[in-house]
Amino acid sequence: MPVLSSRVIPAADEAAAQAAGGGKPYHFGFAKSKNGKLPSIAREGFQSLLEKHGAIFLGDTGKKELYLTFDNGYENGFTAQILDVLKEKQVPACFFVTGHYVKDQPELVKRMAAEGHIVGNHSWSHPDMSALPPERIKSELDKVKEAVAALTGQTGMAYLRTPRGIFNERTLAVSKELGYTNVFWSIAYKDWDTKAQRGKSYAFTQVVNQLHPGAVILLHSVSKDNADAMGAIIDEARRQGYEFKSLDQLTVKNY
Repeated sequence: MPVLSSRVIPAADEAAAQAAGGGKPYHFGFAKSKNGKLPSIAREGFQSLLEKHGAIFLGDTGKKELYLTFDNGYENGFTAQILDVLKEKQVPACFFVTGHYVKDQPELVKRMAAEGHIVGNHSWSHPDMSALPPERIKSELDKVKEAVAALTGQTGMAYLRTPRGIFNERTLAVSKELGYTNVFWSIAYKDWDTKAQRGKSYAFTQVVNQLHPGAVILLHSVSKDNADAMGAIIDEARRQGYEFKSLDQLTVKNY
């Protein structure tokens, strides 16, 4: 099965992270679901770390459940459209927001919470968190949590997606101590490049072809393709017998 991994961590960055005492940094990647087979992280070298710290990669693979998540680093004009579809289809999602997004799009953040979605933490300044000391990790996460609480009244924040999927032992341990569950993913495709959008049919095919029980779906809200395909993706998943659930309902991590 092909492996989905955005990039290799540069040697200098890896050395910096190791020197900071947090352990080897990893960029999350996985063997994609293909022809009905489940995705896998068995060969990625970090499976034991995710298990140790209770990170999410998959839900219960015995149930036809899907967990929809979006990364919101900045706004590109499509989040309102996505929210409209989710509201119409009655689908819950988790939106991982940065400090920039909270400051730039307060009304959209308030709408996410008001419409019953989870607002998760994507860090304040989108750094490589594996190279940060514990106090900086805490600061990055606290600032987002406090800013979202001030906007929405949401008093807790339970889920974290580290920027660019880069993590190490320290990021997992420190964030867990702060009350976060790290959320990775088992369905994704290259949707974040706004200059390489290929149409809603392409987005539909990329997501639907990877559907599997217990899937955590990662999409980027900057993608016009995703926004245009969202309704069709939801309809097709339901036609196949899948049910969309909130991360709060994910209780089984199956590696």
